[in-house]
Amino acid sequence: MKPKKIQKPTNTKRNKKMFYEPICEKYIDPFTDFGFKKLFGEECNKDLLLDFLNELLFEEQGKIVSISYLKSEQLGITKYYRNAVFDIYCENEKGERFIVELQQSDQPFFKDRTLYYSTFPIIEQVHKGKKWAYELKAIYVIAILDFVFDEDKHNHKKYRYDVKLTDIETHKVFYDKLTFIYLEMPKFNKQVDELKTRFDKWLYVIKNLTRLEYLPDKLREVVFEKMLAAAEVAKLSREEYFSYAENIKVIRDNTNCFNYKLEKAIKKGVEKGIAEEVEKVKKVMEKEFIKEMKEKEEELKKEIEEKTKKEFEAAKREIEELKCLLKKFTDEDK
Repeated sequence: MKPKKIQKPTNTKRNKKMFYEPICEKYIDPFTDFGFKKLFGEECNKDLLLDFLNELLFEEQGKIVSISYLKSEQLGITKYYRNAVFDIYCENEKGERFIVELQQSDQPFFKDRTLYYSTFPIIEQVHKGKKWAYELKAIYVIAILDFVFDEDKHNHKKYRYDVKLTDIETHKVFYDKLTFIYLEMPKFNKQVDELKTRFDKWLYVIKNLTRLEYLPDKLREVVFEKMLAAAEVAKLSREEYFSYAENIKVIRDNTNCFNYKLEKAIKKGVEKGIAEEVEKVKKVMEKEFIKEMKEKEEELKKEIEEKTKKEFEAAKREIEELKCLLKKFTDEDK
């Protein structure tokens, strides 16, 4: 079966002045908003998300039987409160909620943001009336990160964080219905022959999808075969292709702007640093010069003192000799 050819955009209002660079990769990038939602957020690919969640949470959850997608846009309590838009929001057969987020780059207060997101599933569970006893279903906030946290960036083996409310003294979980899981994908560097668990395989496929040309034998399982089939760029509809291309363009533009600003900041910092270093060197040289001049002054004083002492001693000896000579002449006259 030949892959579908992607037609070039016509001069519609949407594409009249829009040009996209060709997409060279065989599979879409799951680290884009379009790619992530295409692979894990569509009803036809729900089994991919279910399998991923089962591998991620199996030790704690057991097997999740089914999931249902929920509305990803959450409104604030009032119009004065900020809304939230989740990448993927779903619940399982027990009513437990799962927020799954993909974060491409680090940003200030990202952990605060995930905590803020967790408040929406909590508020959703509030029941009207006096009969509600504050019982809550479990909430999971899962963040797949394309960056690493600063505090553990040198610990290359630590790429998964499971966070719960815990007592500081006993280190025991105090409340087990609120869980945050962070996956630092740049630290996951296992090769195909190092993959030991199904979860390893999931992380490998997510991280390396755009680099793959075919599915390695070790990954030939139904779920991964379906994922690669869903990720083929050639199988995207015309509308999907241009949505993805626009997503890629925005990311590239943002990356280029960031790199340009970073380069300017570095250049400015280097220039400022050089100027500061020159001033430091000047101050050091001034101190060294002053120190050297003081040392020379001390040496000169010593030389003068020694010379003066020698001259004084010589003059003293001459006087003594003259005294002796004068005494001799005086004695002879007598």
